[in-house]
Amino acid sequence: MRQIAIQLATLGPIGKKLPAPGTAGSLVALPFGYFLLQISWLSLLVASILCLVIGIWSANHYGNTSGKKDASEVIIDEVAGQWITMLFIPASLGWVIVAFIAFRLFDILKPGPVKLAEQLKDGVGVMADDVVAAMLAGMVVLVLQVVVALQAMPS
Repeated sequence: MRQIAIQLATLGPIGKKLPAPGTAGSLVALPFGYFLLQISWLSLLVASILCLVIGIWSANHYGNTSGKKDASEVIIDEVAGQWITMLFIPASLGWVIVAFIAFRLFDILKPGPVKLAEQLKDGVGVMADDVVAAMLAGMVVLVLQVVVALQAMPS
């Protein structure tokens, strides 16, 4: 069970072997999230919730095993965060790129509420900052969609 948790938390070798593991985790999440979004918004929502639950369990287990609170090699949180951000977009490759950039900015910069969520304990804290970053990124993406729609309207 320990090895399964470690593999899930790090997405196998991706979190351990690649540079910029957080960005790598988000990039890995994109095609799967896009595929689910093309099926339905609900399928992406269900996958996001499952990823959160599995992420809390596996990140908690990884932290207990390694002694690291929020190890950079744990990237299942980036998958969940990226998918949550994608819940705010239409199934369009252009908006997938915008969602990726918005999520990475909020996840890297960690403004106020993101930093606060990071202070929660164990696997919940590992996942919570990415959930908050995703929600903030999602709101920004929604505003951008409104701006684009308004720009496209005839005068």
